[in-house]
Amino acid sequence: MRRAMSINIERALERLWASAAASVPEWLPMRYIDWLPQAYEIALEFRAAAKGRSNIYLVLLDFSDRNESYGVYVGMSKYSPAQRFDQHKAGIRAAGSVLKRGIEVLTGPTMHLQYIQRSEAARIEAQLAEALAVAGLVVKGGH
Repeated sequence: MRRAMSINIERALERLWASAAASVPEWLPMRYIDWLPQAYEIALEFRAAAKGRSNIYLVLLDFSDRNESYGVYVGMSKYSPAQRFDQHKAGIRAAGSVLKRGIEVLTGPTMHLQYIQRSEAARIEAQLAEALAVAGLVVKGGH
């Protein structure tokens, strides 16, 4: 598609997406993020001992207007990650960074941290945010 008119490329991408959308898993991010494998490795270091109602989630943040390209928001909620992301974007108990810069939920790294006890979720949220920051990621949230 080199040297093709941009409108033709957009149409081809729309056709491709229309035919392939059903096969793309929900947890797969829609853009390339070079540090995502590292985020998976870091998140896998955290485990919860007991089941509960809380969920840990990550949101991809767009910092393209700054020197960084992407960052991550670490949060915890009784809602599913997708529901909580929608709430952030609608301004419901929204973190400013997610409201302004949130692009999508990164479900994959925290799939094993769903439905855990609230006390463990609070601990893991803070420790995960700290571990991601130490690894060099731009991190928001994680209170």
